[in-house]
Amino acid sequence: MSVRNLRHLFAPASVAVIGASGRAHSVGATVLRNVLDAGFGGTVYAVNPKYDTLSGLPVYHSVEQLPAAPALALICTPPATVPRIVAQLGALGTRAAIIITAGLGALRDEQGRTLRQAALDAAKPYLLRLLGPNCVGLLVPGICLNASFAHTGALPGRIAFVSQSGALVTAVLDWANSRGIGFSKFISLGESADVDFGDVLDYLASDADTGAILLYVEDVRNARKFMSAARAAARSKPTVVLKAGRAPEGAKAAASHTGALAGSDDVYDCAIRRAGMLRVFTTEDLFGAVETLARARPIFGERLAIMTNGGGPGVMATDALICGNGKLAALSGASLDMLDQLLPPTWSRANPVDIIGDAPAERYRQTLEVLLKEPQADAILFIHAPTAIVPSAEVAGTVVPLARSASRNILSCWLGGDAVAQARRLFSDAGIPTFDTPEEAVNGFLQIVNYRHNQDLLMQVPAAEGAHLAVQRERAQSIARAALAQGRTMLSEPEAKAILAAYGIAVVETRSVESVEQAQRAAVEIGFPVAVKILSPDITHKSDVGGVALDLDSVEAVRAAAQRMHKRLSELQPQARLTGFSVQQMARRPEAHELIVGISTDPVFGPVILFGQGGIAVEVVGDHAVALPPLNTVLARDLVGRTRVARLLAGYRNRAPADMEAILSVLIQIAQLAADIPEIVELDINPLLADSAGAIVLDARMRVAPADLSASSLDRLAIRPYPSELEEEIEWEGRPLLLRPVRPGDGAAHLAFFDALSAEDVRYRMFVRVRELQPSQLARFTQIDYDREMAFIATRPGPDGQSETLGVARVVADPDNVQAEFAVTVRSDLKGHGLGTLLMDKLIGYCRSRGTREIVGEALAQNTRVIKLARKLGFAVAPATSEGAVHMSLLLRDRGA
Repeated sequence: MSVRNLRHLFAPASVAVIGASGRAHSVGATVLRNVLDAGFGGTVYAVNPKYDTLSGLPVYHSVEQLPAAPALALICTPPATVPRIVAQLGALGTRAAIIITAGLGALRDEQGRTLRQAALDAAKPYLLRLLGPNCVGLLVPGICLNASFAHTGALPGRIAFVSQSGALVTAVLDWANSRGIGFSKFISLGESADVDFGDVLDYLASDADTGAILLYVEDVRNARKFMSAARAAARSKPTVVLKAGRAPEGAKAAASHTGALAGSDDVYDCAIRRAGMLRVFTTEDLFGAVETLARARPIFGERLAIMTNGGGPGVMATDALICGNGKLAALSGASLDMLDQLLPPTWSRANPVDIIGDAPAERYRQTLEVLLKEPQADAILFIHAPTAIVPSAEVAGTVVPLARSASRNILSCWLGGDAVAQARRLFSDAGIPTFDTPEEAVNGFLQIVNYRHNQDLLMQVPAAEGAHLAVQRERAQSIARAALAQGRTMLSEPEAKAILAAYGIAVVETRSVESVEQAQRAAVEIGFPVAVKILSPDITHKSDVGGVALDLDSVEAVRAAAQRMHKRLSELQPQARLTGFSVQQMARRPEAHELIVGISTDPVFGPVILFGQGGIAVEVVGDHAVALPPLNTVLARDLVGRTRVARLLAGYRNRAPADMEAILSVLIQIAQLAADIPEIVELDINPLLADSAGAIVLDARMRVAPADLSASSLDRLAIRPYPSELEEEIEWEGRPLLLRPVRPGDGAAHLAFFDALSAEDVRYRMFVRVRELQPSQLARFTQIDYDREMAFIATRPGPDGQSETLGVARVVADPDNVQAEFAVTVRSDLKGHGLGTLLMDKLIGYCRSRGTREIVGEALAQNTRVIKLARKLGFAVAPATSEGAVHMSLLLRDRGA
């Protein structure tokens, strides 16, 4: 991932159009005209051997003839010329180019490379960044740059729009211009040979001109890069995604229920959610979401109160809310009593609150005042239809002061056209999200709810995890590799269960046998009743061929069932091999729920965890959700909560709630299994029986495949899991001390660590006086992206037996891993004992192993301890600036490396 030289792409001082033309309607002519007509203030060069002048500009016959290196080059020449032009630009000093030309992937050069690869190879020695090929180009209205062949320009604004589709680029420009929507950046990625979503997101996340980011996504090619950049961007500004390709057609058949259920669109959906972004499904929603989210106040619940002057619009809003899985607020008795005193006797006396069509402006204000005090309403939807009783503008003018000062979200819907135009404008100017229809308003509310929920997942600090179950990774991996060595990809049920047991997951006792006689003996040893199932490498779903017999309570019943299954298999699938039978203990759990838990491998995002309602009709029921590993309790609980079966698991009538902690533990362990063993590509646990007594695996099937040993086993994961290999136990002052990466579950210990710091130490760390950590700050410190940042803590058991944090050293690398900024803090009562040196030594070693070029940091001049520590470790320390800050730097590798 890289933002290197992207400033030349988005804020160039000069532009060259390579292939500028005077031929009407050609790409070269259109691009040159767009650059000139937009009023770009920098130098513009035109290059084409066929012309001497174009549009009053001198035309240079080749790149070598240019008097200076353009900051940005726009390449509109035939495909075969592009690699050579890129090389010439790089040699001249250009560091960014937009390849508008199409067809580079289909043609090859004399070395057999595609022209696209040849262009990349030509750019690499110069770190020249390429946008495209086959793209519409780029617009930056703030600097009057239209470096595209779009048919129209863009208005200035604070929205960045990034699209993979050229056709959508021009359509959205038209659509936005007609509605007065402006942009900070308007970017067509094209084929993303070099600059891709990850690069652009990293740049836009820190772009001061951009307040919100919109993405039109067709596919993602580098999942890890995309997820890291998306999570960073979503932490800083609203990021909304319109993802195309929702239909399931084209999905490949899989050998398991999980593989069939976990479609690619589901995986994209969970990736977008995990990154803290919001997904929408129409262009209107894309821009509407930005308008809504930018104006939304913090929301702490999902209950909506609806206020209307007409029953019909209230019903329409309620329908939209319930169909969208929203929650209608139940008004308290106190609110109902107050409204009884304000409203006519015929009012609805419920939510939606129908204040009746003859309502004067003051009735609107008084009703809204009551609803804003309602403890069971988290937001209010204000709906008004024009009447002859009172002008709509008068209603808006009366209500706006109250709505503007409200502490909770108010959304408005002004039904109608000219009669409500002024009222709509008054609300919009006051920063209140305003919509044309009840359905649109409810959709806006649900967008706020869903976005805040995704942000909570991104920011939330889960409770400390319990003692990690001792897993037998080597044993599990040896079972998988042994099957592969035998030429098998499907494990037997007992083998799959042995792997699960190695990860601490409860399974019913299961034995493999080769004959009917051995099945009988195994049944006696296990104890009746038992279940018997066929073992065949050619049968994926045993029940489809009658290969499962349950509740067998005698030796005779086992023999008869096994013989019957053998005969039926021979009749239905005579080519299938029967290698034996599995005999397992019958699980007597009459109130247990049948669940499915699985692993599937997505071609883009890698391993995916699935959870849902299980049983033989699992595909028909279709109740499931997916998530990306790794999981913790918060993420696992969210995964369960996105299914319908979650409501059943909570208990009903006389049925006790299922043991949710046991279910979450299974999901967390399965996610760890998926991360640990790259050979496992599919897993079905169906059913996982769950009741108040716990959760146990009844049946499991697993598919394996050879792993790519040339790459890290973690490279296939979209999100890097906790790096346990970096844990190090040492002795410090006669006691064991653990140096390890921070975990999301360290939130409580980190808060106690912060509380133990003196006010002076807090100021040294934060550069300002801070009394307490906000939840978002706590999450930011403990829930980190291990792919681009690291925080090592020193921890040991405290007096109460709980782990306590004694110190932390943190480093955040730029996307290029060129510079990494550090900070180190030791608990105030432990200073001077060498703890800071221990943490910094570990941090420096980690950065060196990752190839980081330089570690930098800043400290207040009064923070003499940290400055002395930095000097001791070899940092160069610059004199204090006028602001009183001291810059420290440690070069780990040569700047030219």
